Amino acid sequence: MEIAKVSELSQAVIAEVGRAVVGKQELLENILCAALAGGHVLLEDFPGLGKTLIARSFASTLGLEFKRIQFTPDLLPGDITGGYIFNREKNHFELRRGPVFTNLLLADEINRASPKTQSALLEAMQEGQVTMEGESLPLPEPFLVLATQNPIEYEGTFSLPEAQLDRFMLKLTVGYPSVEEEKEILGRRRQRKQDDLHLQVILQAEQFLEMRAALEDVHVDSDLEGYISALVHATRTDRRVAVGASPRASLAFLKMARAYAALSGREYILPDDIKRFAGPVLGHRILLQPEYWMSQQVGGEVIRDAIAQTAVPVNQ
Repeated sequence: MEIAKVSELSQAVIAEVGRAVVGKQELLENILCAALAGGHVLLEDFPGLGKTLIARSFASTLGLEFKRIQFTPDLLPGDITGGYIFNREKNHFELRRGPVFTNLLLADEINRASPKTQSALLEAMQEGQVTMEGESLPLPEPFLVLATQNPIEYEGTFSLPEAQLDRFMLKLTVGYPSVEEEKEILGRRRQRKQDDLHLQVILQAEQFLEMRAALEDVHVDSDLEGYISALVHATRTDRRVAVGASPRASLAFLKMARAYAALSGREYILPDDIKRFAGPVLGHRILLQPEYWMSQQVGGEVIRDAIAQTAVPVNQ
């Protein structure tokens, strides 16, 4: 598939999702870029801002199978992956696949489940498979996880381990709508005369995989690879940081920059494509020193300083 076609289809998808989600153009572009790049997304924001609506809308327009798991403290790993159930009529064990066997999985309030249950997604998110009874079962292609968590509720929650946070390509926030956007939300609901909104299917899963494969043709200059490496390395040498970003962050920058370039109709990436995703890629991968744990601004300052101190390559 040509890059121009990828851009055309991407814009059509965002426009269709925009019929349900008002005023979140940049957020929708970031989520679509992550999906094209083969990454998973963590949405952290307050209740009622449309996180579930965003996931359902993307699944509908991309023509993907959608399943939702409500994470709770009593949720078990088998409730996610499934398991083997004994069939008395046939006198043998049968595999009952869990909700993880889908294209787009919404892990709602993921931090409400215990670490044991959260770990059920680790293999699925990294390797695209689930191992049960010593047998590795591949997940459908594409496989995407969109997880949500509430940043203000701590009672009855379990923080996501760093190993799982690192598997999310982006960590994003939705944010409150403006007064005008909220007025438009009310107007659209009044005109529809119902809560449900039917979205058109823009793509099929096969087309989506073709778009993903086309990203490999987006040119990346060696100087920009060096820029990505230097930017990520800067997070490891900052005195305020205990653990810097991993090489997985560098790969996320590469994939996201390629996806955004294709979405913009370009066959090459620019330094701005990389800087655009600095916060979403690095924010959840940096572990600060203990004396900075109570400050919510230090992480952002570390990222801004890394961008400011890293020389941007100039194309002659």
